[in-house]
Amino acid sequence: KRQRDQKETNRRFAKMALRRTMRHALLSVALSATLLLSSSWISVTEAKKHKRIKAGRIHEAHEPVHIVVNKVGPFNNPTETYRYYSLPFCKSHATEDEELEHMVNEVDDEEAGGASSIEHADHRMRKEGAERHHQRLGESIMGDRRETSPYEITFGDAVDWRLLCSVTLGEEELTSFKDAIHQSFFFEMFVEDLPMWGYIGDIADEDYIIGEVEGSKTFLFSHLHFRIGINDGKIVSASVSTDSKRKVDITDVTKPTSVKFSYSVEFEEDDLPWRKRFSRYTDSGFVPRVFEIHWLSIINAFVLVLLLTAFLIVILMRVLKNDFARYMDIDEETMEEEESGWKLIHGDVFRFPVHNTLFASAIGTGTHLITATMIILILALTGFLSTTVRGSLLSGSVVTYCLSSCVSGYVSTRLYLQMNGKNWVRCALLTASLFPVPVAIVFMWVNSVALAKRSTSALPFGTLFTISCLYCLLCFPLTVFGAIAAKNYAKKDFDAPTRTTKVQREIPSEIPFYHSRFFQMCVAGFLPFSAIYIELHYIFASMWGHQIYTLFGILFFAFILIVIVTGFNTVALLYFQLAREDHRWWWPVFINGGMTGIFIYAYSFYFYFHRTGMSGILQGSFYFGYMAIVSFAIFLMLGSVAFHFSLAFVRYIYGRIKCD
Repeated sequence: KRQRDQKETNRRFAKMALRRTMRHALLSVALSATLLLSSSWISVTEAKKHKRIKAGRIHEAHEPVHIVVNKVGPFNNPTETYRYYSLPFCKSHATEDEELEHMVNEVDDEEAGGASSIEHADHRMRKEGAERHHQRLGESIMGDRRETSPYEITFGDAVDWRLLCSVTLGEEELTSFKDAIHQSFFFEMFVEDLPMWGYIGDIADEDYIIGEVEGSKTFLFSHLHFRIGINDGKIVSASVSTDSKRKVDITDVTKPTSVKFSYSVEFEEDDLPWRKRFSRYTDSGFVPRVFEIHWLSIINAFVLVLLLTAFLIVILMRVLKNDFARYMDIDEETMEEEESGWKLIHGDVFRFPVHNTLFASAIGTGTHLITATMIILILALTGFLSTTVRGSLLSGSVVTYCLSSCVSGYVSTRLYLQMNGKNWVRCALLTASLFPVPVAIVFMWVNSVALAKRSTSALPFGTLFTISCLYCLLCFPLTVFGAIAAKNYAKKDFDAPTRTTKVQREIPSEIPFYHSRFFQMCVAGFLPFSAIYIELHYIFASMWGHQIYTLFGILFFAFILIVIVTGFNTVALLYFQLAREDHRWWWPVFINGGMTGIFIYAYSFYFYFHRTGMSGILQGSFYFGYMAIVSFAIFLMLGSVAFHFSLAFVRYIYGRIKCD
């Protein structure tokens, strides 16, 4: 009978295992089919796009040079961008007959070169605009929407003047151009991978505060001049400029206006090496004039670190030396005296915190983020991650975050088990969602606003699908894998140097204001923030402006400094907390370390309202939404740094005293 019962039980378990296997197989097939169909749909969609223009190729004479248009948008709102052809620009080039017809009007112009257009008629290419280009992941995240343009340019062939198209703009088209000009719209184009910028038009006699007044004029720039630098057959520089003499008055939008869009091309020899082609953008921009200020920022932070380190070493070592001498040289008389200070709470200092699942997940996520940040900075410094390739930093950050996800799962689960946690699966799931879920919530809001405004900042379906697959098929499984590795192989004993008592000791309630939790939080956030305040301005200007940040060596040094300052500062505040017999240090230490992120978010409000001209719900949603995510990431990173420093400090001081 026992054998029959055993066989029945085995048969029942076998059926359950078979059902579970079939369920997993069906889910796998469904997921694979979904991925296959989605990939096929994306492939069909992508097949309609033009191939990327390869940079660095050696051009032959009269070979086509492609001008790729990207986007337009208000200069003061870098995130508020729209498709280039959301404005009624020319989508097709004028025919040869149309060019010859309009050449008659340009022959008398001293700056026009009609012969140039006719001379290169043999190299005509029928090009259509508004056809999409393939893009990288980082470019799509940045809001790029590259499309073809009808400009017919051939390598080495200068053009003094050439008609792009002649159109008559109605009220709707004129209104869209006029509104864009009044909002200081700029356009962005590319020659290979070299960006070019210019303004759409200009305003004359406008009141700075009121805006358009009687007598003010609105002009549309109808002519573009391309200047292309070449070196050994390669394009090494590119710029575009407008001609103030060739502009069209579109002040009165009710009156149909004829506009002749034209362009000219100039090729010049340039001694700039192809590998250093992006140096012109930094040389002509912000960096050289403020490079000394960058070093001043680093020197300021470095001196602060030295002073803070010296202060901590002198003060803490003197205090700890006296404490060690008093606590370790115990005799009969002192035994009868009542103890006081941090040794008194040796039976409570290693009492685990409340909400240990959330605490362990926060520490694991912060450690993961700081690991990914270090990897990104090292890759940027060593050149493995090109910071000049558009969007490479963003795509590299996404991939690095996903590949290093096992760190968060391992660290959080190990700490959770050491704190006698029982439900490690819940801890792993919380770790996998602690940072991605807030990012997803903010993204859904800002993406919805961008879609409502028809902005290119809204991510396309293909990019969303790629990022979702990276999380579901790479980030989440690696987090669970790290948790499983910690469950099976990590050390589960906390190994506290002192025993924890069963009854929790009462914490003194009367403390001076400078020992209060709020005061310590302010001090904990202010000192690290002051170390990076100057450098933070240029990082913000690069993130939310039109500047290119290339000083990753200085950024790496500043990152190391803020980690050290945060760790030492938190240890000093922790000692004062323990000295007043407050043993609840786990959460306060984490929050004190992360307060720098709160200070950075507060600074973002000052930067938005007093250092930029940004405005509008779209730009404001992106700015404050993603700055909240960045500040939250810094909060988690520096909070985990503070915990690791503080745990080492507590283990050190309590491991060297005699305790009953």
